[in-house]
Amino acid sequence: MDKSTYLAPQDVFAPPTAYQKSAESTAVKARATSATTRRLFRRRIPANPKVSVVIPALNEAENLLHVLPLLSKDYEVLLVDGHSVDGTVEVAKYLRPDIKIVQQQRRGKGNALMDGFSAATGDIIVMMDADGSTDPHEIPAYVGALLGGADFAKGSRFAQGGGTADMPIHRRFGNWAFTVLVTIFFGGHYSDLCYGYNAFWADVVPQLHLQGDGFEIETVMNIRALRAGLRIAEVPSFEAERIHGVGRLRTIPDGWRVLKAIFRERFQ
Repeated sequence: MDKSTYLAPQDVFAPPTAYQKSAESTAVKARATSATTRRLFRRRIPANPKVSVVIPALNEAENLLHVLPLLSKDYEVLLVDGHSVDGTVEVAKYLRPDIKIVQQQRRGKGNALMDGFSAATGDIIVMMDADGSTDPHEIPAYVGALLGGADFAKGSRFAQGGGTADMPIHRRFGNWAFTVLVTIFFGGHYSDLCYGYNAFWADVVPQLHLQGDGFEIETVMNIRALRAGLRIAEVPSFEAERIHGVGRLRTIPDGWRVLKAIFRERFQ
């Protein structure tokens, strides 16, 4: 049952004035939720939605050889280049002549994603990694969830059918702890929080009011999707190991950024 419409037992037996205040507050929340739902239902879903795939990349030339050929020619593909020096842009253009190159304005994954979202022209935006850890063959499942009525399709490595080959025990525990904390603070029933394989209708981007330059952007997106009252569907996803090179995720510093982002979203 939704927390916003739930009255605890102590509220039922409270004095009339307290009960009336609680009921009035509940009614206001219900009207707000209903207004959000009506607004979202007015979306006109095209028969063949255009899909934009946003891929942040910093020195990922070797990995793009394994990623770009797997993407359908029907997709608009945007590579957000974070000032690479290994020929990332040249390799991308060679593999995919129709690719759209976006030069990142600042640094960090969060900033790269926001630059990519701004440049995308599709009805649906998919965000995925350039290192080979996210499988392009899963994109139809995300698109299917959106066509089925979701506003935001969130990848999960821990939903039935998902999995990961690239998460040591300490990161698994941290992700679990952050997921529990978000459930306590914001509700929802996420099974995975810190995963960057998501898809959503382009018209929800303004509702997320995104900010943040680092890996915490994924957590912020998931929290704000809940706070905006979006219809969220979890999509089982398998995370493979990075194919070449070393990942840029730093467990302690980036975990600290995620934790601060959660508390900032809760108390700001």
